Amino acid sequence: MSAVPTSAPQALPLRDIHLPPPPSWWPPAPGWWLLAAIAVIIAWGLLRLLRRRLRARRWRAQVRAQFERIVAAHAEPDAAIELAAAISQLLRRVSLLLDPAAAALQGEVWLAFLDRQFPPAEAQRGPFRHGAGRALLELPYRAADARASEQARALLVLARRWLDHVLDTRPAHV
Repeated sequence: MSAVPTSAPQALPLRDIHLPPPPSWWPPAPGWWLLAAIAVIIAWGLLRLLRRRLRARRWRAQVRAQFERIVAAHAEPDAAIELAAAISQLLRRVSLLLDPAAAALQGEVWLAFLDRQFPPAEAQRGPFRHGAGRALLELPYRAADARASEQARALLVLARRWLDHVLDTRPAHV
C-alpha cells in the first residue's frame, strides 16, 4: 500500500469560497416592470372613475339646486304658467343627457318619453301622459286660475319624483 501523505487541512492550497455579488435592485426584472405597468394602469383607471363620479355627483347637485330655485322663484299661485315652462325646460335638459333624440320630441311623444324613464310599473300608469304631467302641454295655453295653480303644484311633485328617479338610477353622461 502506498502511503498517501496526509496533511492538515490548513496546509492544503485551497482558497475560500467566493459567492457572486448580490443582485442589484436596478434594473428590476421584467416581472416587476409588468407589475408596475399594471399598477399605473389601475391607478389611472381608478382616478378616472373617481373623477367621473365626482363630476356626476356635482351635476346631480346642480340639477337639484336648479329645481329648488325654480320652485322658489315661482312660489306665487299666479306663476303656474311660468312654473310649467321652467320645469319643462329643466326636464328637457336632463332628458338630453339620457337620449340626445329627446331634443326633437314634442307633445304626446315627449310625455311618453318622460313616462318611459320611470320603472315599468309606474310607466304603465303614464303619470305624464294621463296624469299631472299633462300640465306641461296644457298650462302654457290657459289662463292663470286656481285650477292652473293646482295643476302646477301636481306637476311640481311629479317632476321632483321623476328627477329623483332619473338622477339616482341613471349614470350621468357628463
